[in-house]
Amino acid sequence: MSEDETVIEVTKLTKIFPPVTAVDSIQFQVKRGEIFGFLGPNGAGKSTTIKMLITLLAPTSGDGTIGGHSVVHDPGNVRRIIGYVPQMISVDGALTAYENLMLMAKLYDIPRAERTGRIGDVLSFLELEKQKDFLVRTFSGGMIRKLEIGQAILHHPMVLFLDEPTSGLDPIARRTIWKHLFELRKKYRTTIFYSTHYMEEAEEVSDRIAIMHVGKIAAIGTAEELKKGSGNAKASLEDAFIYFTGSTLQESGSLRDVKRAREFERKMG
Repeated sequence: MSEDETVIEVTKLTKIFPPVTAVDSIQFQVKRGEIFGFLGPNGAGKSTTIKMLITLLAPTSGDGTIGGHSVVHDPGNVRRIIGYVPQMISVDGALTAYENLMLMAKLYDIPRAERTGRIGDVLSFLELEKQKDFLVRTFSGGMIRKLEIGQAILHHPMVLFLDEPTSGLDPIARRTIWKHLFELRKKYRTTIFYSTHYMEEAEEVSDRIAIMHVGKIAAIGTAEELKKGSGNAKASLEDAFIYFTGSTLQESGSLRDVKRAREFERKMG
């Protein structure tokens, strides 16, 4: 696969939770090794899109392909080439860091002879070697997030999906997480697809950004392209967001949007 080859291709992807259309016929492509940000408020459709692309939710219509495999028609092969870090905590606090990684290695069906080596590599990569035998319930939020990323990259995925990866973390922890994600991209040419509601994060780390608003993609491009697209030579990314959506990031979630987001969370448990 060449550097500029499309890894993710989304075509008219739609998800309806009657009577609400959570994701409304969106289309975009993501290239190999790209860091692609989904920027938008809670309820905009970011998490629903990710869950369809990782095959946790079936689309109402449309399709997406990951590495040429359809999320609708070939979900098994999609799961083999992706990693996923959800918003909610996905590690077991009653286990050590090593035990969490070993459990995931078994779930990914990594050959027995390779498991210890893979886990050691991940612990070293994420600078968690000294904490490998500590119970995860003693970890800080940043350490937990690093371990969750470690679980998701054990099988060397082509695409890593992260849903609000730095939500709730302090600025130092955020920088540490992104340091490791940049290194991951450099080492394995991993494509990183993540959602965020942090304007500064989206501008600082993304190669391209899709602005999500009420289930639709309002605009897509580099941060500079989005700012120029607003028609204001001195525009900030926030100015561009307001231009394309008609509201600020904080204001763009209406009561209807909040209800939709909470109903979705209830359905998904």
